[in-house]
Amino acid sequence: MELAHSLLLNEEAYNQLGEFQKAEFIFEWLQFLEKLLPVTSRADIRENQKILVEQLTSLLNNSPGPPTRRLVAKNLAVLYSTGDTFSVYQTIDKCNELIRSKDDSPSYLPTKLAAVVCLGYLYKKLGRILGNSFTDTVGNVLKAMKNAESQGRYEIMLSLQNILNGLGAAAIPCHRDIYKAARSCLTDRSMAVRCAAAKCLLELQNEAVFMWSTDLDSVVTLCFKSFEGSNYDVRLAVSKLLGTVLARALTSKQTTASTRHNFRRISLEDVMELLGTGFLRGSCGFLRASGDMLKGTSSVSRDVRVGVTQAYVVFVSTLGARWLERNFSAFLSHILDLVSQSHPKAVQSQTDAIGCRRCVSFILRATVGGLLGEKAQIAAAKEICQAIWKLKKVVDAAMSDSNLETRTSATDVTASQHVLVCALQELGSLIHGLGTTAAPLLQDSSAGVLEAVISVILHPSISVRLTAAWCLRCIAVALPSYVSLLLDRCLERLSALKSSPESVTGYSFAVAALLGAVKHSPLGIPHGKGKVIMAVAEDLLCSAAQNSRISLQRTQAGWLLIAALMTLGPAVVQHHLPRMLLLWKCIFPLSPKDLETEKTRGDSFTWQVTLEGRAGALCAIKSFVSHCAGLLTDEVVQRLLPPLPSAVDLLTQLSSICKSYGNSLKTSSTVYRHKLYELLAVLPPKTYEGSFCAVLKELVADLTVPDSQIDTSTFLLPPLCHENDLLLLGPLLQDTDHRFIEEQLLLGNSIAGGSLEYDPYAIYEKVAKGDSVPKPLPPVLSVISAATHLFGVIFSHVAESHRLQVLEQLLNSIKQTKGSRQQIVQLNVVSAFSSSLKHLANCRGNLGPEEVRKSALTLVMGALESNNPLLRCAAAECLARLAQVVSDSAFTAGLAQVSFDKLKSARDVVSRTGHSLALGCLYRYLGGIGSTQHLNACVGILYTLSQDNTSPDVQAWALHSLSLIVDLAGPLYHVHVEPTLSLVLMLLLTVPPAYAEVHQSLGRCLNALITTLGPELQGSSATVSALRTSCLLGCAVMQDHPDCLVQAQAISCLQQLHMFAPRHVNLSSLVSCLCVNLCSSYLLLRRAVVACLRQLVQREAAEVSEYAVALVKESREDFTPADVNIREIGLEGALLGLLDKELDQRLCQDIKETLTHMLTSMAVEKLSFWLKLCKDVLAASADFNTVASIDTTQEEETAKGDDASVLTSDSDERFHPFSNPRWSTRVFAAECVCKIISQCENAGSAHFDVTLAQEGKQRDSRDDFLVLHLADLIRMAFMAATDHSDQLRLSGLQTLLIIVRKFASVPEPEFPGHVILEQYQANVGAALRPAFAPETPPDVTAKACQVCSAWIASGVVSDINDLRRVHQLLVSSLVKVQAGKEAQSQQYNESTSTMEILAVLKAWAEVYIVAVEKQKKQSDAHNHCLKIANSAEENYRDLTSSTSGLLDLVQADLGTLSKLWLAALQDFALLTLPSEYASQLPAEGGTFYTAETIENARPHYYNSWALILYATALWLTSTGFIVVDPDEGVINLSRPVTPTTMCQDSSTRPLVKSPEDVNTDRFHLILGVSVEFLCSPRSDAAMENIIACLRALQALFDVPWPRSKIGGDQELGVELLNVLHRLILTRESPDIQLAALEVVRLILFAAQEHVKEKRRSAEVDDGAAEKETLPEFGEGKDTGGLVPGKSLVFATLELCVCILVRQLPQLNPKLTCSPAVQSGKHLLLSEDGSRLVAAALVILSDVPAICSPEGSVSVLPTILYLIIGVLRETAVKLQDGQLPLTVAASLQALKGLLSSPMARAEKSRTAWTDLLCSALVTVLDCWDQADGLLQELDEVSLLTAITVFVMSTSPEVTTIECLQKRCIEKFKITLDSKDPLVQHKCYQLLHSIFQHPNKTVSYPYIRSLAPSIVGKLQETEKAKPENAAELQVIQEGIKVVTALTAAAEEEHRAPLVACLLPILISFLLDENALVSATNSAKNLHEFALQNLMQIGPQYSSVFKKLIASSPTMKARLESAVKGNQESIKVKTAKHAKNPGKTSSIQLKTNFL
Repeated sequence: MELAHSLLLNEEAYNQLGEFQKAEFIFEWLQFLEKLLPVTSRADIRENQKILVEQLTSLLNNSPGPPTRRLVAKNLAVLYSTGDTFSVYQTIDKCNELIRSKDDSPSYLPTKLAAVVCLGYLYKKLGRILGNSFTDTVGNVLKAMKNAESQGRYEIMLSLQNILNGLGAAAIPCHRDIYKAARSCLTDRSMAVRCAAAKCLLELQNEAVFMWSTDLDSVVTLCFKSFEGSNYDVRLAVSKLLGTVLARALTSKQTTASTRHNFRRISLEDVMELLGTGFLRGSCGFLRASGDMLKGTSSVSRDVRVGVTQAYVVFVSTLGARWLERNFSAFLSHILDLVSQSHPKAVQSQTDAIGCRRCVSFILRATVGGLLGEKAQIAAAKEICQAIWKLKKVVDAAMSDSNLETRTSATDVTASQHVLVCALQELGSLIHGLGTTAAPLLQDSSAGVLEAVISVILHPSISVRLTAAWCLRCIAVALPSYVSLLLDRCLERLSALKSSPESVTGYSFAVAALLGAVKHSPLGIPHGKGKVIMAVAEDLLCSAAQNSRISLQRTQAGWLLIAALMTLGPAVVQHHLPRMLLLWKCIFPLSPKDLETEKTRGDSFTWQVTLEGRAGALCAIKSFVSHCAGLLTDEVVQRLLPPLPSAVDLLTQLSSICKSYGNSLKTSSTVYRHKLYELLAVLPPKTYEGSFCAVLKELVADLTVPDSQIDTSTFLLPPLCHENDLLLLGPLLQDTDHRFIEEQLLLGNSIAGGSLEYDPYAIYEKVAKGDSVPKPLPPVLSVISAATHLFGVIFSHVAESHRLQVLEQLLNSIKQTKGSRQQIVQLNVVSAFSSSLKHLANCRGNLGPEEVRKSALTLVMGALESNNPLLRCAAAECLARLAQVVSDSAFTAGLAQVSFDKLKSARDVVSRTGHSLALGCLYRYLGGIGSTQHLNACVGILYTLSQDNTSPDVQAWALHSLSLIVDLAGPLYHVHVEPTLSLVLMLLLTVPPAYAEVHQSLGRCLNALITTLGPELQGSSATVSALRTSCLLGCAVMQDHPDCLVQAQAISCLQQLHMFAPRHVNLSSLVSCLCVNLCSSYLLLRRAVVACLRQLVQREAAEVSEYAVALVKESREDFTPADVNIREIGLEGALLGLLDKELDQRLCQDIKETLTHMLTSMAVEKLSFWLKLCKDVLAASADFNTVASIDTTQEEETAKGDDASVLTSDSDERFHPFSNPRWSTRVFAAECVCKIISQCENAGSAHFDVTLAQEGKQRDSRDDFLVLHLADLIRMAFMAATDHSDQLRLSGLQTLLIIVRKFASVPEPEFPGHVILEQYQANVGAALRPAFAPETPPDVTAKACQVCSAWIASGVVSDINDLRRVHQLLVSSLVKVQAGKEAQSQQYNESTSTMEILAVLKAWAEVYIVAVEKQKKQSDAHNHCLKIANSAEENYRDLTSSTSGLLDLVQADLGTLSKLWLAALQDFALLTLPSEYASQLPAEGGTFYTAETIENARPHYYNSWALILYATALWLTSTGFIVVDPDEGVINLSRPVTPTTMCQDSSTRPLVKSPEDVNTDRFHLILGVSVEFLCSPRSDAAMENIIACLRALQALFDVPWPRSKIGGDQELGVELLNVLHRLILTRESPDIQLAALEVVRLILFAAQEHVKEKRRSAEVDDGAAEKETLPEFGEGKDTGGLVPGKSLVFATLELCVCILVRQLPQLNPKLTCSPAVQSGKHLLLSEDGSRLVAAALVILSDVPAICSPEGSVSVLPTILYLIIGVLRETAVKLQDGQLPLTVAASLQALKGLLSSPMARAEKSRTAWTDLLCSALVTVLDCWDQADGLLQELDEVSLLTAITVFVMSTSPEVTTIECLQKRCIEKFKITLDSKDPLVQHKCYQLLHSIFQHPNKTVSYPYIRSLAPSIVGKLQETEKAKPENAAELQVIQEGIKVVTALTAAAEEEHRAPLVACLLPILISFLLDENALVSATNSAKNLHEFALQNLMQIGPQYSSVFKKLIASSPTMKARLESAVKGNQESIKVKTAKHAKNPGKTSSIQLKTNFL
């Protein structure tokens, strides 16, 4: 194929190929040429033009296939447009000649067609350059059309479209001729020709004025005719033509009126009249009533009506949203008029009426719902309301009139019903779509929306009442705040108007609909409403018998209410269960005898009431079973069962009852059947086993003797077919944008689809996805549907012998019926059997013996050869299920063989299609095809069938089947891939485009092949690249196909290819194809486009985005208006725009995911772009005045500039990318902002640091940082948070919360000490304020509380007065909380007030915690400051004011808060009790939750308990557990809420508790809640909760009283330690582990205090005399034994070991032997690791203090081992001579341990001494072990350890000679170190040892080491110090010697001083030297001088002697002293002269 890539055709290569490869080669060359020509230079083209033209024209004669001829034509056109044009006429002549040719043979046809296509493209590209030649050409082409067949007509139409396009106005002479030709084609037999003609006419009307002026009527009539018998594509194309022409006629009247006198002006009324005529009368008698119209026989064919409906939508869409807004009322009245009584024909039968109503609803939905923005939609809703009011008046008049004309007025009433239904449906849908943004509409009293809807609930027509109820339901779903209100209103009216039948049904419908809305409303309704509804329902049922006039309505209403009540779920229903079961029991006769007697009584009316009532009861129970599965305990099931047998009995008697009481019972009995079947289908089959036979009998009768003669296949079968197979049946069964109206064309003429009046019980059910109103089918049909479903359930549960009988009965019944009846019976039976196979497969059942299989097979095979293609599909699927259920390979092979034989012999289309699909499906559920033999046979047969070009159907089905086989065979198929691919390509290149279904199947085949090849496609071998090229070629052919679904296939194939071989897919051309189709009118194409984009952007978002923009800039022509946006707002913006317009849920989800992927990969690079997009979406509909008013309050001016632009962007009429986006789009934009912030957070710190960001921006202006856009972020959050839509408010508040959290600490560089967010406090306050308004929903308030607390806690605002604004909001909500649960509004469920209260308490808790923490920090800082100096006093004062102020703010409400917090914790404690304690819970619920809503309240408590717990603990510790309110008993809450009420009965409770008891209760409450949570935090428990819980425990044990409780209760301590140990094991987070260790330390501290206290009291009690006999306190008593599980010490050690070994595995003795650890390399711990180890060591060193002496001996070895182990493992030298944290901690711990009193206690002293000696040896051994690695080990740390031993232990340990020698040795070595830092440290340590009070310890060291120190110092006379470090060593040495001198006895001092003085004097410098000396020398000089000044007076005698003996020394000293005095003088003089200078300088530096 590479050879095809050249400018000229490589004829050598071409001639060597076979016939089929030639076609491929040509296509590849043409494709390459198409890309090459536009980029080739003109000169090159001219050079080769002649040959190229010859090559291309010669291809015309080669009978090219459709794709090839199109490419030849395109290339010729491009060639002439870029090269010379002089030979173009020859080419045109040649084409004309080919067309004129008389050869009519099929083989010549492709050449003719190619010539036609060629002409089209030449004229399109070159247009007027070709002069007048077009008249001949057009004439010639039109002449050829007269005897052309359908392909010819199709291509001629498209060519004429191209010619018209190219010539524009120049072609006027030919317009009439073309128009005539196109007219005939518009009603052609072939649908493809009709589509082409429509396109041609659409092109023609651009220039042909007559089409929308003089000939308008005939164009319209023609379109109507074209709709007759059309398919979906034709309707789409022709409606586009019709809509556009009419829109053109309406808009361009000004231009044409002056030029043409005879042209009548067309008004909107005329256009509507024209369309209306088509809608109402179809295409027959147009504008003049024809004869049959008068006779009243004709009915409008449905396809005309559906086509006209689409034309309406096109018409309005073409004119646009602005036009619709202006003309809405006229438009609305016309549309509604279509179903009014002025056209009785349209609504004469119910089916017609339903069809028309659907069409009208569709027009309104597509225009009002699809085009208008939210404000315009609200205006439209008001108009619709007006219409409803008008109709209402008509009805009222008619109802009240008692005059003679009542007959006509009755028809008026029925007439208005359809108009009302349409108006109410649209109103409901509008409000539903608007969501909470519709609030202003409902509050507007002038519109009176609710009044209007409620007023028509009493309409005489049931369908109006139902639709009004539905409309109320929509309102309730959109505005949750109205649910309770509407329920109350309807219930009140229902009770008041109980005697009117209309009001009983109307209001009961309304209540049921509202109950159905509750589950869609997150806030629910008050629990008590259930009781009211149940009472009303019971009342209706009980009073039904009182008044026969309305007994039917009351019965129905009662059961409807109960059934709807069930949807509220188990929590509500369980309270009403007993009453409902009682009603259920009473409605059926108790025994068969009663039923018999019942049959003999009554008349048809009472039976109707009875049947309706029982159907209602069945429905209620079904609703109960499906919505409250949780309540179906065995006991309840037992109570449900008794009435079932009698219900089934009644079912069997129905036919006899109908016979006895006449046909009026027909509908009631059908409904009863339907409801019983539905109930049985949801009950467990075991429960009604006894009735199986009776029910089956009835089912079989229903299926085989159906009441209706309606073909039900289109709704029965699709659910039973496989979704892949449904693709074969064309667009009708697929999702399209017009599904809502197209559905009626599926259902055959006798039924138009479902409607609510067929089954009122549907009103409370969940709606099927995408459908607005529920559409239950008529009872006759729905009963069949229910029967097939139930048959499936029962058949799979009956005995196998019984199955055979049933199947034979079914088969016989099919045989016995004839004609169309037979098909209907067959269809029902197959559906039922298919559903039973599905059930059998699901429960892994078995079908039964051979006979059953045989019957089953006969049944399925019969259906496989049915004329109905849907039934064939279902039968193939049924066959696959049969194979699955039997699961016997021989049986399956037999099935295959039957199909093989059939296919070999049969010649008819039906059996060939059926059996070929059967082959494809057979192995679908058997895990794929495993036998190569079967595979080869299938492939062979299907190859043959797919090339049968006599029947496109057979080709399509065979290819589809082949694609299934490719999928099922998997890797086995590899051998067939090449031949199959060749076959697919050949067909793609030759099958005419009109057979789109074949191309679609080819696409599926190609897709399956690509999947089979999979990742192999990346290979580079010749075969693979050939396969890959073929795949790409196939995709290219399909991309060029005119059918949109084929293009969708192409895109999904390319998507697959891109997944497996991304480098080989040309991304730019793929992206261009995607962009062009982004707004296609075909839903499936849009879905494919977005699915592909979603995949592409996961890998290459940036490239995709760039290609899209580049592409739009390059190409000017073939972009639809929607894509023009890409130029302005990129692909991302276009997708956002699409998301806003799109209604299909699945597509919207994909768009969101695509955008999210793009955002995650590109938001940081294209930050401004993304933020601007989000801002445009959010700002496009914000109320600008609110934003503006906020801006004026901003403190800083800088943001003003860009703010102004935002504010004006909408007002000046320039291009705005998003016009009025919907609230859901805005919510998505707000979510995007949050995602952008988190992306930036991952990207780097510069995004949150102004200075870094500004630097980055200066370095590279293209860089962008989030912090620079803070003003925008705040504005977006503000706009969202103050919107009308509640969801948007929640998103806005969430965004604000994130902004506050992320930016709170970002400093403002221009104003040091301030943060950047400070300037936005007005905005934040303004955004939060509305959320606290009284009418705000609780979820918004709860979210706002969270933002408030975050804002206050963030510390952004330091000024208390500024904080007060936000604080005030929290105070206001606290007041609300105090009112208690009685005062809560009865608008929402009680759990919502729980949510709000807890949110408020949690917010306060967060603020309080922050205030306390800040105060604690300050007091620490304060103490620290005091230590340093008082200089910083003023600064400190400023700091404290703000935080103590925060604490003061909270303090005011703390009394109230603490009680509320304790109450909430107590509630939480009750809620966490295990279920077995349920009986002990308080009956009326807790403080903040009610007993009924306990389940809904739980999540809210889980959400907020942790912070409340921490705050409570802090509060209790701040009061030190001392405060107990005197009025504890009477708190102003609804009930006393101290934890004292916990689980206690009032009778047993003491009247007043002692403070001690209250405190104990509180202590245990906090401890209990914490331990309960920490014992088993769920794996998803938030980190914050665990940390808060641990912090609470820390706070608790910070005060003495709780410590005394836990210290005194050892079991409790151990329990807590075990819980913490487990927590540490299961949570890796260092924060959690550190917090846990802190709690451990406090517990240990408490135990220490306890032990100390006991010892002290024992001493006091026993007196000091008998001290020897004192009992031993502490663990280990006299034996030293520790009991695991009971011992606190053991638990502590366990926990510390766990931490240490986790961080330093080398400490584990089991590991140290293993080779893995012996490498001896030191590990540097992470910072967190070091902190953990340090914390554990602190705890370890405290352990002995809680042991008895014996106990301490048993734990000491462990502790020493661990401490020294840590020292050994982590003592590593760091760069700067710092000690690692762990080393410092281990030394500290060692010191604490060694100085423990236990080392001195007599009982343990000897043991301790021994152990400490061993420890010292271990430390010394560390040194020796490390000799090999000496470079790493830090000698300083080890020396320090030795020093700690020397200083802290008793002399017995360190004076043992051998040990002492080793220690001294180490010091000697270290003294000689080269490193000045080490020397310095060594001197310091010796300094302390030399000063040891015990001489036996210090003397040996002095003797051994002092000489060498002095020696070292004497050496320094020669080598002066070089740097600061060396200087420090010398100074330290001098200090050591000075100290020695002081410590020495009198007689030894003189020699020491004599050594010291010369050294010091040698350091002095004379004046001259001083000037030039280095810094260190100067410092040394000063140091020596100071020391000399001190020593001289101290040892004056020695001093004088020395000076006298050495004159040089004396001179040196004197000059130094003199110099010193002078310098002092100079300094003081300076100070005196300029006293103020220094301070100011100091301030400046401070400031910096």
